[in-house]
Amino acid sequence: MRIELHTSDREALRPLFELAEDSRAELDAYIGAGEVLVAVEGDELLGHLQLVGDEIKNLAVVEAHRGGGVGRALVTAAIERARDERIELLRVATGAADTGNLRFYQRLGFRMRAIERDAFTAANGYPPGIEVDGIELRDRVWLDRRLDAG
Repeated sequence: MRIELHTSDREALRPLFELAEDSRAELDAYIGAGEVLVAVEGDELLGHLQLVGDEIKNLAVVEAHRGGGVGRALVTAAIERARDERIELLRVATGAADTGNLRFYQRLGFRMRAIERDAFTAANGYPPGIEVDGIELRDRVWLDRRLDAG
């Protein structure tokens, strides 16, 4: 597996972005921002990570490749890019209901920073009734990781 910078049209990656973003309006607003790293094996796209300044904005791994280190490799590459840009604190947000994502990021050294209540509402383009592991998706949790700490 290799991690590389995606330089082609991002619309080709939209289905992958949509795995991590349930609001079309939100995705439309940020899909063109920042840089996108992709994990590739041979000709197969395994996942992607969008890095916008000091924030991991969107990260998704194709279902068949989840749990195999693809996400970890993408985040590790993003950390190195951020360090190269002299970014001292890398941020990421995820749904409070998504305990799997919370566990994933904490294992990579991220710590909880803040809770943004009622972030996933119809006003922001999210359909009502979204659940993750049987928990209603309502609040967003912000995590961060100091990059000078290795």
